[in-house]
Amino acid sequence: MAKHFIRPLALCIFHHQGKILVNQFHDADENRTLFRPIGGGIEFGERSHDAIVREVQEELGRSISDIRLIGTLESIFTYAGKPGHEIVQVYDARFDDAEVYEQPWLDGHESDGAPFRAAWHSSASFTPASPLVPEGLYDLLKRAMLL
Repeated sequence: MAKHFIRPLALCIFHHQGKILVNQFHDADENRTLFRPIGGGIEFGERSHDAIVREVQEELGRSISDIRLIGTLESIFTYAGKPGHEIVQVYDARFDDAEVYEQPWLDGHESDGAPFRAAWHSSASFTPASPLVPEGLYDLLKRAMLL
């Protein structure tokens, strides 16, 4: 039997003109599209603030600044048929290179080398059939007036 664990995660919201930068992916088991901001796991001994700087550098090759914590979420979910449980530190930050905001998307790479494309999406993109994850993020961003 697989051992389950709670995964500490740091995600970063980059916002521009009413849109946020998200990675789009597909859950084949549920046949639905999901959207998630840039970020990833917090390593043992690493602060979540440092994890978000590292993750953005690793995934997008970009440096960031003006990093601030906007909230913490707990997400219990099923993805690809497997249960998941995450404690998520959600940050807001700014890319140091302003030209990033003029690009329709950014190409990046996951830690396993898999390519992805992060694109700017408005709140209209997020529906019950194609939600913004983790659970509670949409409401958190609305309250923080970032979406």
